[in-house]
Amino acid sequence: MNPNATISTGAVTVSTGALLPHDVVKVARHLAPVELSSESLDAMAESRTVIDALVTDTVPHYGVSTGFGALATKQIPIELRAQLQRSLIRSHAASSGAEVPREVIRGLMLNRLSTMATGRTGVRPVVARTYAALLNAQITPVIGEYGSLGCSGDLAPLSHCALAVMGEGKVRNAAGELVDASAALAAAGIEPVVLAEKEGLALINGTDGMLGMLLMAAADLRDLVTIADLSAAMSVEGLLGTDDVFAADLHALRPHPGQIDSAANMRAVLAGSALLAEQKAGAHKFTRVQDAYSLRCAPQVHGAVRATLAHAESVASIELASAIDNPVVTMDGRVESNGNFHGAPMGYVLDFLAIAVADLASISERRTDRFLDTARSHGLNAFLADDPGVDSGHMIAQYTAAGIVSELKRLAVPASVDSIPSSAMQEDHVSMGWHAGLKLRKGIDGLARVLAIELLTSSRALDMRDGGLATTKSSPVITAVREAIRTKVEGPGTDRFISPEIESVFQLITDGSLLAAANSAAGSPLV
Repeated sequence: MNPNATISTGAVTVSTGALLPHDVVKVARHLAPVELSSESLDAMAESRTVIDALVTDTVPHYGVSTGFGALATKQIPIELRAQLQRSLIRSHAASSGAEVPREVIRGLMLNRLSTMATGRTGVRPVVARTYAALLNAQITPVIGEYGSLGCSGDLAPLSHCALAVMGEGKVRNAAGELVDASAALAAAGIEPVVLAEKEGLALINGTDGMLGMLLMAAADLRDLVTIADLSAAMSVEGLLGTDDVFAADLHALRPHPGQIDSAANMRAVLAGSALLAEQKAGAHKFTRVQDAYSLRCAPQVHGAVRATLAHAESVASIELASAIDNPVVTMDGRVESNGNFHGAPMGYVLDFLAIAVADLASISERRTDRFLDTARSHGLNAFLADDPGVDSGHMIAQYTAAGIVSELKRLAVPASVDSIPSSAMQEDHVSMGWHAGLKLRKGIDGLARVLAIELLTSSRALDMRDGGLATTKSSPVITAVREAIRTKVEGPGTDRFISPEIESVFQLITDGSLLAAANSAAGSPLV
């Protein structure tokens, strides 16, 4: 989640096989360099001979000697084909709106480079080498958020990348400065590419942007669902709930793997809690028949998120192993048109994850709200205020969480059902997967903020329960998390400017500090 997080940034080798998901994250987010294998260079050179053999053929070949999309019936004379490639890229680089973040663009470029390296697109090795050189020089094409319909590839975003490779358009250099592509390439010693037959089309026919956003969102959500288990366990302890419902044999009766993992995490987080032990003994014996759903059913909901994520990751792994182009050079040397560029598989799972993200945030916000209501908080001050009435405590922090959850529900409305025809009805059904990816990124950010508010609230409640860390009755794991939070946020007191406190816990989540503290105290990593 954090582009500055510590991670191995050794070179990622791009070859004829599939990239690993964490390698895409390394290059896209952590600026790891890339290198092309000799196998991939040989594969590209071999498939290029197939394309070169078609250049003088009198039979029209899509993308080699014809126009594109609805203009595919027009055959282009040999002397105009270099202009054809330039015109394709220039006309398709039509994005608009706010700049897309660097990591999305780097993921887009890497995934397209990986497809080139399969040898199934017919591009020359020099084109792939130039893409690698731009990535290694941290030259990032400027792309607006609007322009892709997620069919025939992420056409506009990919065209901006190809435009930069041609030495045209605007880019951000390694320092983040907005400069002309020609100047950035010259400063890095990179020669612009003059595209040959088919190459322009090969550079823009892919689901690479959708895939990159899916891979980074999946990596983020993998951590956030574990944070959610941690946060829910802290809320159970802070609200004097029971951990009996997380017993392994109960979850074995409904053996969804994600549910079992979440319950195991919550047991590990709550192990050794003196507060919970007090609820099971003596005058403080637990008397509620059942905890509320947001506490008792956390493993079931969090587990469903894990299951959704596992499905999305399986789709991403297939896409990583794909060579998507139209036309494509087959293994036996045919050049065939196809529809593999359609983004439906990406669009569906990006939308599916947005639903899971919204619900994970929703159940977290409900737990936060319970701390603030004297009818449900079991002895805590109203709104966790130091002096209720004079102080408002976390009243408006919950408003913030509620506002984010409301936004996440709107972002959960699927983009992939909203096809809009284009290209004179040639492209009459499109995936809208690019927009599904952009809204999922916003949802991931919102989820992390909602979890930050729950953690901030539960840690304050626990301080009010046990008098603070000096006399803590929390479990070892929760104590470690509370200590990490207290390095950034003071304990309970009169009202303070609370927005920076929310941001501080958000940063502890996104830079991995809270999860690291929990894992260290648990003795083995939470899953």
